[in-house]
Amino acid sequence: MSNDANSYILQQFIEMVKIADLSQKKEIKLDIKNAKNLAFSLSEVLAKLYQDQNLVLEKLLENNNQTLEVRMDGGGFSKS
Repeated sequence: MSNDANSYILQQFIEMVKIADLSQKKEIKLDIKNAKNLAFSLSEVLAKLYQDQNLVLEKLLENNNQTLEVRMDGGGFSKS
C-alpha cells in the first residue's frame, strides 16, 4: 500500500469539498478515474486500520495472559 499516493488522493478530494463548500456549490462531480482512485484509496486505508486494530487486540490479549504481582507494605500518610 502506498501511503503517499493514498494521502494525495484523499487530500485532493478534501480540498475539492472545501472549495465547493466555500463557493456554496450544491454538488461535486468526479470523473470515473478519480472516483475509482478515491474508492481504492479509501479501501486501502480501511484495510490498514483493520490490520492495525487486529495487531492492537493481539497485544492486549498477550498482556492479559501475564501475571501481575502487587505488593503492599502498609505505607503511611504524611502531612504536607
